[in-house]
Amino acid sequence: MSSHASDSRIRAVLGPTNTGKTHLAIERMCGHSSGAIGFPLRLLAREVYDKVCAIKGENQVALITGEERIEPPNSRYLLCTAEAMPRDGGNRAFVALDEAQISADRERGHIFTDRLLNARGREETMLLGSATLEPMVRALLPQAEIEERPRFSTLRHAGSAKLSRLPPRSAIVAFSVEEVYRVAELLRRFRGGAAVVMGALSPETRNRQVELFQSGEVDYIVATDAIGMGLNLDVRHVAFASLSKFDGMRQRRLTPAEMAQIAGRAGRHQTDGTFGTMSGGRRNALEFTEDEVYAIEQHRFAPLTKLYWREPNPRFSSIDILLGDLERKPDLPQLAAAPEAIDLAVLKRLADDERIRSEANSSARVWRLWETCQLPDFRQQGPDMHARFVRRLWQDLKGGHIGADFVAARISELGEVRGDIDTLQGRLAAIRSWAYICQRPDWVLAREEMAARARGVEAKLSDALHQRLTERFVNRRTAVLMKNMGKDASLLRVTLAEDGKVMVEDHAIGHLEGFRFVVDEKADSEERKMLLAAAEKHMPQLLAQKATSLVEKELGELRIAGGRIVNGDKPVASLERSTKSPTRFRIVLEKELGALDPANRDRLVEALEHWLEGQLAPLDVLRKLEEAAQDPEAGSEVRALLLTLVDRNGTVQRESAGLANVPKEKRPFMRKLGVAIGSLDVFVPALLKPAPRMLLRELGVDRRDVNEKMEAVIEGSKHLPAGYRRAGNQAVRIDMAEKLFRAAHERRARTNARNFPVDTALATSMGLEPENFQKLMRDAGFRPHEEVQLAEGVFGPPPPRPWSWRPPRKDQGPRQANRGQDNRGQKGRGPKGRGNGSPSQGKRKPEHQPATSNAAFAGLADLLR
Repeated sequence: MSSHASDSRIRAVLGPTNTGKTHLAIERMCGHSSGAIGFPLRLLAREVYDKVCAIKGENQVALITGEERIEPPNSRYLLCTAEAMPRDGGNRAFVALDEAQISADRERGHIFTDRLLNARGREETMLLGSATLEPMVRALLPQAEIEERPRFSTLRHAGSAKLSRLPPRSAIVAFSVEEVYRVAELLRRFRGGAAVVMGALSPETRNRQVELFQSGEVDYIVATDAIGMGLNLDVRHVAFASLSKFDGMRQRRLTPAEMAQIAGRAGRHQTDGTFGTMSGGRRNALEFTEDEVYAIEQHRFAPLTKLYWREPNPRFSSIDILLGDLERKPDLPQLAAAPEAIDLAVLKRLADDERIRSEANSSARVWRLWETCQLPDFRQQGPDMHARFVRRLWQDLKGGHIGADFVAARISELGEVRGDIDTLQGRLAAIRSWAYICQRPDWVLAREEMAARARGVEAKLSDALHQRLTERFVNRRTAVLMKNMGKDASLLRVTLAEDGKVMVEDHAIGHLEGFRFVVDEKADSEERKMLLAAAEKHMPQLLAQKATSLVEKELGELRIAGGRIVNGDKPVASLERSTKSPTRFRIVLEKELGALDPANRDRLVEALEHWLEGQLAPLDVLRKLEEAAQDPEAGSEVRALLLTLVDRNGTVQRESAGLANVPKEKRPFMRKLGVAIGSLDVFVPALLKPAPRMLLRELGVDRRDVNEKMEAVIEGSKHLPAGYRRAGNQAVRIDMAEKLFRAAHERRARTNARNFPVDTALATSMGLEPENFQKLMRDAGFRPHEEVQLAEGVFGPPPPRPWSWRPPRKDQGPRQANRGQDNRGQKGRGPKGRGNGSPSQGKRKPEHQPATSNAAFAGLADLLR
């Protein structure tokens, strides 16, 4: 806004998750001269602190949470937890409160209500939260502008699914540590593992576990409802392991708003998400009701009717007066007295101690006692156990500061990184308590040094806990296999070590005994099936690798030449083409090797067979054609054509391919197999490369000459090399010739006239001479006309030579295409054509009428199919 007065306003930006509310607040704050944002979690405050530092610079930004304090001397922007936020906003230009609907939370609601009512920016105040907060904002802050923001993506109910059927990038939400561990263990066994996120984890450990998921190392994350707030994850699906939780008072079903807060983690930004339940629950029926599904998908929830409030400015004249003020009821009907929070419960327990009552004998002492009771219960031990710790702390604080030596000793005791997950979690909770104590301005001597020590120990424990969680709940070998089982096997990095171990992405899955795969003995029963399935995909490659090594040790380096396996010039075995399968060969050892004893001979033949499979890899496409011909869906016409292509090593002239008998709807099936249908030839482009052509010749299958480089255009010779078509005194590779034909047909279609120009630039770039280009094009039915001369007195480049086209002899067999004739088939045997000279069979109706434009476009359509 342009004026100061118009900018001094309260805005309530309300809506479901994934609406960009926090991002908007960051943008607005950075547009002001100063600002503060209060968050519900230390983790969120730290994340936004890093973002604002990148924009404004570290010396301009402060971070204050219960356990961390970064305050540059001249900082203008503050990121903090709601508890650390100044009650009035701290006289900053911009103030925002995130997740303001927490004002209705039993434990922390009164803190958020106080900030909602009192924290203000000089120029702009922003309240961010759920749409359920709207009635309360209208009642308590009638001057506020309310904006509703729609969710960027949709959220859809996906029903119930077993753990084994959960899609990748799923989050599974449970409401107890035991359930989290149980689900994570199952995912480790069946899906390779999961990241684990719980409220009891330190922010550092939580970040490391989240990174495990975000990086894609694991595809699943198991969490408590802590995931529902502030964690922006790449989650596509949220599965509820339970729909009820213990709220500190009783076991109850989640409200639709709570369900939506958690389910809303699925689908971030423009990516849609789904939510559902995990089937197999015993205690509660894990099914959403229709009303709950509707509410979550449409973001329709019952509005809040009360916010929790507690006296923010109690009197400290005595403990009894303090207790009375803290339990006083609010005056406004929209507010309700806050339930007894942990700090008030601890104060009541300490107030029962007459010694403490006598020690808190002044307003300053009562204030100090209340400040001590507000130490968070990081250990989650409950009021009684927490009160014991606070009572011990009060004994040190009542007289002033806690000694640095005492604090250093306590911190050092907690620095042990050995132990299991539960032990490390307990130490982390304890060190977080000491980190909080060390952050207080007047609690500890040598505060800066002690705070740094506490942060260092917390970092060490967080690293150790992350390692333990990963070791227990992540099976990296299974995770790698699960991630790639559905993909092309060639994408996996599979290696065979010198000692015979089979490695997948550097993880051992078993070893080879001879040519038999043996699963890793450490694998459990569920993992064995997966490892066998993974090995099966890569066995040909692995066996060929081992066979090559074995054969080279015993027979030296081998190659295929002249239909034999040879070592140098010495033959080792002959290759006989199978009568049942043209793409398979039988190995017949030479007489010298045939004299081996049966055991060694069989072992050598087995090794050679695996070696040969590896050598025949360039001809895999021919084998696929042969296999496709056996598919009943192919049909007899397609089967005949595929077997012809196999028999003729990947190329057959179109006029003898029998395409007229192949249904048009079957042609996409052939293209998927790598078969190209051209103007003059039906061919397999993958076989027009040096490796397969040389291999076919050396196998003795195709005895034609081979051009070793398979260039696009070569000089003509008496014996035409395999894969080429004559063009005058040159030869053009079949696929490049078809490229020229297609370009001419496309130009003809665009011109839509009897005469049209043909671009010769492509032919020239190939090295095809103009006369030879014309001869090649004539074979496809194109005819050049006389060049058009410029009129007398006209200067400039001459117009392009006009061309025309008439269909060449097609699939019905070669015929004499005489000008002016009807071009119908004749009875009996026709004359030889220009192609392969094969006779036409019987009387057939021609596919094209050469003299009409419609026939021309029909030919083009047939070609483009």
